[in-house]
Amino acid sequence: MYPLEELAKDINEMEPPKENGFPGLTLAYNAKSIEEVDEVINRAEKAGGTIEKSPQHVFWGGYSGYFSDRDGYYWEVAYSKDWSFDENDMLIIK
Repeated sequence: MYPLEELAKDINEMEPPKENGFPGLTLAYNAKSIEEVDEVINRAEKAGGTIEKSPQHVFWGGYSGYFSDRDGYYWEVAYSKDWSFDENDMLIIK
């Protein structure tokens, strides 16, 4: 679990989501490449989502961005070169 204040800063350090409108959780899409992160973020925006943080290289060594969907849920789309996936495309957590 990630502290609420840190999660809000990870989404947007300059203007973190406010507690009264931010549910304190994000959903995650784990991508297999940097290009897939960019593609998913672009598709979300075209479908009416709001880009909260453009995809970028991040402090933990990966690449990620955030969008909020039309229902107000926040999604992180992330990739790490250190991740591996099983035969069902599920992220293997070690």
